[in-house]
Amino acid sequence: MLLTPRSRPRTARPRTTRKVSRHRKAALLASAVSVCLLAAAAPPVPLGVGDRLFPYLGNPGYDVASYDLSLTYPGTNDKPLQAVTTIDAWITDDLERLNLDFAHGTVRSVEVDGRPADFTSAGEDLVVTPEHPLDEGSLTRITVRHTSDPVYGKDQQGGWVRTSDGLAMANQADAAHLVFPCNDHPSDKAMFTFRITAPNGYTAVANGLPGGADQVGGTTTWTYRTLHPMATELAQVSIGRSAVLHREGPHGLPVRDVVPASDRKALEPWLAKTPDQIAWMESKVGRYPFETYGLLMAQASTGFELETQTLSLFEKGLFTEPAYPQWYIESIMVHELSHQWFGDSVTPRDWSDVWLNEGHATWYETLYAEETAHRPMEDRMKAAYGASDRWREAGGPPARPKPPVPGQKISIFRPSIYDGAALVFYALRQEIGRPAFERLERIWVREHQDATATTADFVRLASAIAGRDLSGFFKAWLYGEKTPPMPGHPDWKQTASAQPTPPRARR
Repeated sequence: MLLTPRSRPRTARPRTTRKVSRHRKAALLASAVSVCLLAAAAPPVPLGVGDRLFPYLGNPGYDVASYDLSLTYPGTNDKPLQAVTTIDAWITDDLERLNLDFAHGTVRSVEVDGRPADFTSAGEDLVVTPEHPLDEGSLTRITVRHTSDPVYGKDQQGGWVRTSDGLAMANQADAAHLVFPCNDHPSDKAMFTFRITAPNGYTAVANGLPGGADQVGGTTTWTYRTLHPMATELAQVSIGRSAVLHREGPHGLPVRDVVPASDRKALEPWLAKTPDQIAWMESKVGRYPFETYGLLMAQASTGFELETQTLSLFEKGLFTEPAYPQWYIESIMVHELSHQWFGDSVTPRDWSDVWLNEGHATWYETLYAEETAHRPMEDRMKAAYGASDRWREAGGPPARPKPPVPGQKISIFRPSIYDGAALVFYALRQEIGRPAFERLERIWVREHQDATATTADFVRLASAIAGRDLSGFFKAWLYGEKTPPMPGHPDWKQTASAQPTPPRARR
């Protein structure tokens, strides 16, 4: 079915029929010309939506309804892809020009509502000046013809990941705009359509459900569409010599995994675990929130796994390296799976709210290990408590992480938002009791499905479920420089040595 943008009521502007004198008309015209000249003379500047950690990420003045991303892969992963990005957006303020996040590629042309538009760069923004101003309440289509370059300089991180046989994406937290023009902030979720053209013999897979594969001569174009809105940092496109394996999850959910074709038999025992893991998560927080799920196992060295929506990215080596015990690998699978609820369906309004993503994923990772592998959660939480003050000093408290280290955008992913944030959930369960905590988790993902949410939203809901104001509790646990006493465990203390770093990073 064709993708249509979200409908919104248009703002009607009242018209006046009052007569205006000739002198008044002349004054108004002169004023308007002056304003236009000032606007035209103002140099383009990079903008942002006010994110504390990434001040130039995202752009004001519009709300993206949908992206249509067409990519043509040349058959080698060291040359740019030819691309066309089409954005349908609702204009939320009168705009003389519009900023998009885009910082790595050559822009060939820009059109706004079918008409050529001027464009230039400012910082990591593509600044577009349409032929006519854009009115608040209107729906506008921006079409950018550009390249998408998988080769980066030393100071750029994320975006395309070059695999042994093609490409994958890792756009978190600040890198989707290295791949395609976008409003690259999680507060602006949108629908996506992907059209990927590659030489025959390659397989392309993206977020959402397949819409067909059309072969013309020596190339095939693969189409995928999401059925739920998605943040740009969760976009995924895989191009490679891949096998796509299909199975059925709970309630007939289509599960599809993407693996190197030569490794499908060796990886099958791991892939077969996914349906039961989905069922386990559903028993904790409710029905899986999307149209499909699966694992993308990439032949690449990233050092992390990533919860790209409906198709989580994993290094193949996680499943083939004998140093990792089975229970640990399975818990990491559940970590990324749980992000489909916490982070993907319920998306942080601001990057300072990322503790809600990673704390929840770490919580369910730990709970799964406790219930299936007899790895007590209390042991891990006690160890985390002992290291918590040091984590807060090094990376900031869970809900106020320190800004990323210059040149290392992913450095916001520190222990304080993983085990440190899971520790907050453990303290909350101790404070309000297990039944109330489990009810809170289910209501949270149900009320905010397909939307964005903030720390304040979570505090309000937790207080409502508990039947008392928990703002003081959360202020201490989420923003304090020191870790508060653990409810029910007055003997827990800070320890002299740091908690050992987990053997793999997970995002």
